Amino acid sequence: MARSSATAPDAFTGATPDNAMRDADRAEAAMVAADGTPLKRSLNRALRAQKLRALALIAPLLIFVLVTFVAPIADMLFRSVENDIISENLPRTVQALDNWNGEDLPDEEVFRALGADLVIASELRNHTRIGSRLNYEMTGISSLFRQTGRDVDDIGEIYADQFIALDEAWEEPSTWMTLMAADRWIEDREGWLRDAAEAEAAQDAAETREEARALDFDTPEPAFRISDLASEALPRTASIYSEFARVIQTEDEDSPAEEDPWNIVYQALYEDLSAGRGEGYEGEAAALIAAAREAVPQFEERSVRDFFLEEIDEDWADTQIWGTIEAFSDPYTAGYFLTAADLRLTANGIEAQPEGEQIYLMLFQRTLFMSLAIMFSCIALGYPIAFLLSNLPMRTSNLLLILVLLPFWTSLLVRTSAWKVLLQQQGVINDILVWLGVISDTARLALINNQTGTIIAMTHILLPFMILPLYSVMKTIPPHYVRAAKSLGATNWTAFWRVYFPQSVPGIGAGCILVFILSIGYYITPELVGGTTGTFISNRIAYHISTSLNWGLAAALGTILLVVVLVLYYLYDRLVGIDNVSLG
Repeated sequence: MARSSATAPDAFTGATPDNAMRDADRAEAAMVAADGTPLKRSLNRALRAQKLRALALIAPLLIFVLVTFVAPIADMLFRSVENDIISENLPRTVQALDNWNGEDLPDEEVFRALGADLVIASELRNHTRIGSRLNYEMTGISSLFRQTGRDVDDIGEIYADQFIALDEAWEEPSTWMTLMAADRWIEDREGWLRDAAEAEAAQDAAETREEARALDFDTPEPAFRISDLASEALPRTASIYSEFARVIQTEDEDSPAEEDPWNIVYQALYEDLSAGRGEGYEGEAAALIAAAREAVPQFEERSVRDFFLEEIDEDWADTQIWGTIEAFSDPYTAGYFLTAADLRLTANGIEAQPEGEQIYLMLFQRTLFMSLAIMFSCIALGYPIAFLLSNLPMRTSNLLLILVLLPFWTSLLVRTSAWKVLLQQQGVINDILVWLGVISDTARLALINNQTGTIIAMTHILLPFMILPLYSVMKTIPPHYVRAAKSLGATNWTAFWRVYFPQSVPGIGAGCILVFILSIGYYITPELVGGTTGTFISNRIAYHISTSLNWGLAAALGTILLVVVLVLYYLYDRLVGIDNVSLG
C-alpha cells in the first residue's frame, strides 16, 4: 500500500542527502545533476567532501589526543611487560641455559657463553644495564656485573699469548682479515680507501679553507661481513669476530683491519681447533690453521668457569643468580606485575615476597580507602555549600562562588605547605584547641605526617571539584517543585529527600567521579603531608620513575591503577548509570 505524504520519510526531516540518494535509487530513469553527472555519483562526491572537511577540522585535536594521551598509555602498557635487556645482551647465555637443570652449577659451556656475551656487553657498556635490571629481582647482582665487566676482557688471554708465541702472524690484523673477512668486503674497503685518498688529495689542492671543508670525506667504512668459509670452518670464532668487528666500527669508529682482536676471539679459536674444525682454507691460511690445530693439544688450558669463580667473583657459584638470569631471559615478562602484587618470579616458579617487602597491595588498599574517604568528605562539605549557593540571589552567589574558585588561583605547593603549618603539633589548630581547653598541652593531636593530614589537605584541595558540578546541577532544579511538595503536606525533610535530592544526584555523580579519579592519582600532597602512613601508590610510582629508575615496575603499577579505575567506573555505570552524571 502506498504511503501518504504525511507518513513519507521526508514528512518530518525534510530533504536530506540520504533521502535524495534513496529517491535516486527508486527513480526509473537516470537522474543527473546540472553538470550532467549522475545524481547518485554527485551526491556521493559531496558527502565524501563533507566528511573530509569534518575530519580536517577534528584532525588537530585527534592528533593531540593520540600523542599526549593514547601514546603514553600504550608506552606504559608495553613497558610493563618489556624485558629485552637480557635476551638482547646475553643471547648465547640464554640459549645455553635452556639445558640447565636449575639446581647444579652450570657447566663450562654456559660459562663460555656468558664470557663471550659479557665481553661484548662491556665493550658496549651494557653490562651495567643488565646488572641494574636483574638487581630489581635479586639484590647484589648489579655490583657483581660491574665487577665482572672490569675483568671479563682477560678471558682467553692465556690462549692469545700461546697463539702469538706459536706464530707472530696471529697478532697481525691482516691475518684475521684473510681468515674472517668476505672477499666482497675486502673489495669494497679497498674502493673506500681509494675514495678517501682522492678526497684527501683534493683537500690538499684546495685553495681556501672553505673549499677544503666542502671536500671532507665523511663516508663510513663499509660494514664488515664475515666470509661463508669462516662461518663454516670456524663457527665460534666467526661469531665472536663478527661482534668484535661491529663494535670496532660502530662504537670505536675504527677499522677491524687495523685492530687486534679481543682475547675472547682467541678463546673461541682454541675451542674450534680443539674440536677439529678449520678445514677448507687454502694456501698460507691453511698452513697457519694446520700448524695451530696440531699445537693446540699441547696448550696450557684454563677453564672459563674457573676463571669466573677464581679471578672475577666467587658469587658466580650461587645458583640463585643463574636462576634469576634464566627466569628473566624472555623478551616479555610478567615479573613486574607479580612484583606489583607482592609476588616474585624465581627459578622455582612464582613465590611470595618476603614479609618485610610486601608493600604494594597495602598501598593499593590504602589508596582506595583514602580516595573514598576524601570523596565522601567532599560530598559532606560540598553539598551544603552548593545548596546554599544555588538558593541565594544571583549577585550574592556569584560573589561567594569567587571564594570557591579562589584556591585555583593559589599554587598547590603553597596550599599544601600552609596545611603543614596548620596541622603540626605546634601549629595553629593544636594551639587553638589547647587555648580553648579542648585538649591539654601534653596531648596535642597528631594531624600531620599520617592519613589524617592527607585526607584533610586533599579534601580542601579537591573540594571545588565537588562544589562546581553540584552547583551547576542545583541551579537547574526549579524551586517550585519543593514548594509544591510542601503545599501537598510534605515536611521540609520529606520535600528535600523525595523531591530535591534525587534531582541533584547527577551532580553528585559527576563530583564523585572527578574527586575520586583526581585523588587516586595524587602524589604531591601525600608526599608532603602523608609521612609513612599517608602516602598513595602514586608516590611509589613516582619513586620508581625518578629515583630507582625501575620504569617497568612503575608501568605495571600504573597499569594496575588504570585497570582499577576502569573497573570502578564500570561498576558505577552499572549501579548508578553514567547517563545520570551531569555537569549542569
